[in-house]
Parts: sequence; C-alpha cells; structure tokens
Amino acid sequence: MADSSSSPKEELIHLIKRLGTYLTLKMSNLFSISLNKLDSRSVGAIAGLAVAIVFTYRLMRSPAEPQRRRPKRQAPTTSSSAVSTQSNTALMPSGVCYSSEDLRAQTDVDEFFQPVKPTLGQIVRQKLSEGRKITCRLLGVILEESSPEQLQKQATIRSSVLEVLLEITKFCDLYLMERVLDDESEKNVLLALENAGIFTSGGLVKDKVLFCSTENGRTSFVRQLEPDWHIDTNPEIVTQLARFIKFQLHISPVRLERSAANVFSSPSLEHFFGCG
Repeated sequence: MADSSSSPKEELIHLIKRLGTYLTLKMSNLFSISLNKLDSRSVGAIAGLAVAIVFTYRLMRSPAEPQRRRPKRQAPTTSSSAVSTQSNTALMPSGVCYSSEDLRAQTDVDEFFQPVKPTLGQIVRQKLSEGRKITCRLLGVILEESSPEQLQKQATIRSSVLEVLLEITKFCDLYLMERVLDDESEKNVLLALENAGIFTSGGLVKDKVLFCSTENGRTSFVRQLEPDWHIDTNPEIVTQLARFIKFQLHISPVRLERSAANVFSSPSLEHFFGCG
C-alpha cells in the first residue's frame, strides 16, 4: 500500500500499476501454453481483458495531464487613458461612438453657434429702444464741469463718455443743451466739442447745440423738440417732463427711486450703456 500521506490519486495509480504487473505475468503464462489447447472462449476473454486494461489506463491518465492555460486578460489601461475615456463617454450619448473627425466637426459647429458679443452700436440702439431723437444736458453728463460758473473758465469733455456719444450721433438726431451765463461760456463749450471730434466724427452739427439762460428754458427746448429720450441731471426737470416725454434718463451719482415708470436712472451715461 502507498504511504498514508499519499493522495488518493497516487494510490489509484499504484494500484493500476500492480494490477498491470499481475496481468502481464498471467498473460505470459497463458501464452506459454500451446495455442492448440486454447478454445475460442478463452481467446475472447483474453482480448476483452486487454481492451479493458487499455481503456482504464487512458481514462485514468487523461486527468493527470496538465490543463492548458487560458490566455490572460489584457491589463487595464492607464489611469490617464481611463479618465480620458470616461470624459469622452460622458460627452457622448449611450451606445454611440464618434470618430475624431466627427468630434472636430461638432466642435466647429459649436463654435459657429456661440453667441456673439454685441457691439456698442447694437447696445446703444437696444437700450434706447430704437429711439431716434434725443435731447441731452451737457453739464455733468457730457462735460466734466457741473455748474454754469465753471463754464466761464473752461469746458472739458469727459473722455469716458466720448465713445458712447459718438455712437449715439451715428443713428440718432441728437440735441445738446445747457444753461450758460455769457457768450464766453458758449464758445468754451463749442470749442471743447470741436476738439473732441464731435462735429467731424459724429453726426452732430453746431446748430444742434442749444444754450439758454434759465433752467425753464431747457425744459421749453425739450418740450418743443418732443424727443424719444431726454437725459438730464436735474430731478425737478425730469419730474416735470415725465408726462410729456416717452423716456428719460436721470444721471445721478446717488441711486434714487424711480419717479415714474418711463424714467430710468444711472450714475453716468456710459454706465447706462455698459461702458462704465
């Protein structure tokens, strides 16, 4: 018998070998007998025994052969590739694969349909609701100076408002007006506007720069011209004109409550158009 530590499979193999040795010995003894003494039944029994031994040996040998190794699965892709694949998968519909050419074409289409930033001219027309006639005070809106007394010495165009002012003159009938104390003040204002290029680059002419000696005079100008918009810094004038003018813009550094539904407020003219 095999050692007790041997596995059942090894014990079976030893048993078969011993059986084979015994049968071999018996077969040699049988074949030493004269064939004349064997009948047909004895020969058939010997042949059947030989076939059984061969079949049993092959049956017990096949499990002992080493099994073929299955091919290993491919190693997972690197983390960067996985992240890239996941990101691409997130952008694609489920079950749909796109080639690099399709992705480039989609990118071009997306860029083509991106919203285009409007120009200053488009913003001005939109804010003014396509209003075509505008009246505007000079002091505190177009000019740096804030009182008629200052205009007696000089007049200075606010650089930050110049671009917006030129854009307004391109498609609006613009009238500028101010209260002055003397003729010298008028000259200073006209000279400042001319040096800024308002009369050359814009559509403004000197005849549309109006002067008066009182605040009521400016109110009369506005009512006579009947503009779509009036721009002023004086809250009293804005309130008086609210019933007669379609829209008004009150320029004030302090945000005030709207005196009427058609009155808007802004700290500056350029800020109202998004340039401040």
